[in-house]
Amino acid sequence: MGDGNTDADIVIIGEAPGKKEDEQGLPFIGAAGKFLNEMLASVNMNRSDVYITNIVKYRPPDNRDPLPAEKSAFWPYLVRQLDVIRPHIVVTLGRHSMEYFLPGTKISEVHGQPQSVTIGDSELVVVPLYHPAAALYNGSLRQTLKDDFMKLPKIIKVLQNEKENK
Repeated sequence: MGDGNTDADIVIIGEAPGKKEDEQGLPFIGAAGKFLNEMLASVNMNRSDVYITNIVKYRPPDNRDPLPAEKSAFWPYLVRQLDVIRPHIVVTLGRHSMEYFLPGTKISEVHGQPQSVTIGDSELVVVPLYHPAAALYNGSLRQTLKDDFMKLPKIIKVLQNEKENK
């Protein structure tokens, strides 16, 4: 279902497990996971500081994109995970996880920008980012993703200050 700290300030959500992830039952352990680990290290964090999961909990056949019905079927599980963890920030990686939080939004227009959303009874701050795999295949996205990732500590700090001043 996921991996990491269930008391994390950040929950990172991908789309679905790849082959290695499916085999080992852990999210983001292949090439995209290594890049994610590098980005976490760049902001002085590691995997044990965050919780990582996917919107779809199993690997779609032939590694195809998850279908809308698959994402809908797993949405209640993801909402429950977020209710339990209560993160300050939800980081969506790629358009498949982003579109459930920000329907009708284009990732190219909102990447790296915090967005307030209401899911059930919870107010969440969602930060949509490009998927690490996209940055591996498209070198021009690599620096964009790194730059967006570097914004996360500042966003957390602002949210913590707002929370303390309430």
